[in-house]
Amino acid sequence: MKQLKKYEPDDKMITLIKDDYSVLQALGSFGINLGFGDMTVAETCKLNHVDTYTFLAVVNYTINDHNLYENDTQISVETLLRYLKASHLYYLDFQLPTIRRELEESMNENDPLAQLIMKLYDGYAQEIRRHMKYEEKTLFPYVESLLQGSPKDGYTVEMFSKHHENTDKKLREVKLMIIKYLPSSAHLNNKLTATLYDIYNNEEWLKQHAEVEDHIFTPAIRRLEQQTRKDDITKNIKQMVFKDGQDNSEVLSDRERDIIIGVVQGMQNKEIADSLNISVNTVITHRRNIARKLQIHSAAGLTIYAIVNGLVDISSVKL
Repeated sequence: MKQLKKYEPDDKMITLIKDDYSVLQALGSFGINLGFGDMTVAETCKLNHVDTYTFLAVVNYTINDHNLYENDTQISVETLLRYLKASHLYYLDFQLPTIRRELEESMNENDPLAQLIMKLYDGYAQEIRRHMKYEEKTLFPYVESLLQGSPKDGYTVEMFSKHHENTDKKLREVKLMIIKYLPSSAHLNNKLTATLYDIYNNEEWLKQHAEVEDHIFTPAIRRLEQQTRKDDITKNIKQMVFKDGQDNSEVLSDRERDIIIGVVQGMQNKEIADSLNISVNTVITHRRNIARKLQIHSAAGLTIYAIVNGLVDISSVKL
């Protein structure tokens, strides 16, 4: 049942678990060990070197459907990446093999229907494994390259979104056949019922995992891509504006900076002169000196210079 409360850093970690025990599974993926006593969420995350904000974003989304993170710049991509990697490890190395073993112990291996159920489950597991291995081989290294500021060419997070296919069909068939499958003994029936319960829990966990990827991780990568492109553009502009990589902003006087700001805002020489209480001839002299110092001879070039050096906000630029 969804809780109405949005959990905060000062909440006790044990409170989250009491409210929804599925948090236990998230703890392991974040690398948080049990034994945290009465510590708060913030204290527990700090002790385990986990970004508190990102931890709570995942918890509040998966438990309470707080879906306000698609444009959230506070999300830590590094923390999400560690979380997803650990989730894959748990799912592939523990969850899938455990359910398979439970299925084997719950059915007669000589029964044709049992054999069919195992075949369907193995097909489902293979699809899940293939998808997660794709992420580990392609997506995760790409994100790491973005974090390092040197993204790999020829790939974007949109390709991952298209690859994020639905793998539920085979599992639905497995569940339906188990529900219709009636073992001859009460003992096997109880085992099969318990296994079916685990499969439903597994399905819910995988759904949450995919939603975290789609609604928190993927938007965060889009923002990272945009920032990387912006940084590249800024770098290229600086290379165009500054000769030999030298930033000449230090050589400008305060008055010359004022003149540049006026030019960028679309003011004429007389308007600049009136606003600064100087003569038009003085403005013209300053502009000549600016052009000589910066080797920039156009209003467009001065505009780029002013934006790069933080003299003006882009919203104030006269285009």
